[in-house]
Amino acid sequence: MKAVRVPVQRPRDAKLLFVDGGGNISHRARSEFPNLLRPDDVVIANDAATLPGSLFGRHHPSGRPVEVRLAGRSSLDNINQFSAVVFGEGDFRLSTEDRPKPPALNPGDRLELGPLRGTVVQLLKHPRLISLRLEGSPRNIWEGLAWHGRPIQYAHVSLPLALGDTWTCIAGPPVAFEPPSAGFALDWSVLAAMRARGVRFGTITHAAGISSTGDAELDALLPFDEPYRIPPYTARLIKDAQEQHARIVAIGTTVVRALEHAAAVFDGIVLAGGRLAKQRIGASSKLRVVDAILTGAHEQGSSHYELLRAFVSDGILDCVDRELNAHDYCTHEFGDSVFIERARCRAAHRYRNVSPLPLTSTVVLRSRE
Repeated sequence: MKAVRVPVQRPRDAKLLFVDGGGNISHRARSEFPNLLRPDDVVIANDAATLPGSLFGRHHPSGRPVEVRLAGRSSLDNINQFSAVVFGEGDFRLSTEDRPKPPALNPGDRLELGPLRGTVVQLLKHPRLISLRLEGSPRNIWEGLAWHGRPIQYAHVSLPLALGDTWTCIAGPPVAFEPPSAGFALDWSVLAAMRARGVRFGTITHAAGISSTGDAELDALLPFDEPYRIPPYTARLIKDAQEQHARIVAIGTTVVRALEHAAAVFDGIVLAGGRLAKQRIGASSKLRVVDAILTGAHEQGSSHYELLRAFVSDGILDCVDRELNAHDYCTHEFGDSVFIERARCRAAHRYRNVSPLPLTSTVVLRSRE
């Protein structure tokens, strides 16, 4: 796989790898996504807009330059206190793995971040992960973020991102720390095509967190706790779908995390309201709500990839990796997409070798019960 270096959300040649419930893999154009949905499917997307969560400034008492990347908060309504990851000198042009460490951080240290002033409240399980309290009224903090903050960005995109580059077409409340980028596959024509097929559509708001810190020990803590809110309309859609045995399709890993957390809290029922997702989803997780996911092409070892292990076996994911690499799929937020239906059977699969395929061909994965 390769990273996209230009921030184009919906390139004409975007690809889609489809894994059906039987473990069969096919290659499509991403524009075909609505055709893979069924009448009465319920599709849920994350409508969070992205905050300008990268803040440059200075650490006191050392006086050294730092970059603070906002990474979490206790609720969608709390604008004064965040968890944050601190980097030393430099910016997105240098890969996170190569960024210098910040000065030693201690409770009570002051951070001058342009027009914003903050205080390190405490360290959170790692010397670079802090609880940060910003001073001032909510209005002053919002203005400071708007004037001084930039979207969190990584070195694979060579041009500085504009905030609009990180917003999906359904972006609403500015609460995400990085874009819920699976939603980049959606536009108004896709939503219209879904509606024409009888697909029902709803949204949640989930504060999508950061995807990488460049530190293996810190990355192992991902994903951090993430607040979300489920509106009454979406809760009703999900209830109706469950009663009608219709599929629930998540656009992105954040939607899976929110819906499955809500179901765990209320014994399989998804109720409206705001909560804090603290769980991790992986191979041992039992999905209670989501039947399929549209997501990006994720690399092994990432928290996003781990979540996909709840949908299909490791054997199928290994085959997916081979196909993504064989067909030059693009990864990261502006890359291609993968649509995975939850496996009808999670028993061990045995695979024959897969040869390179044209874009519209299918790989049949043989299974033995």
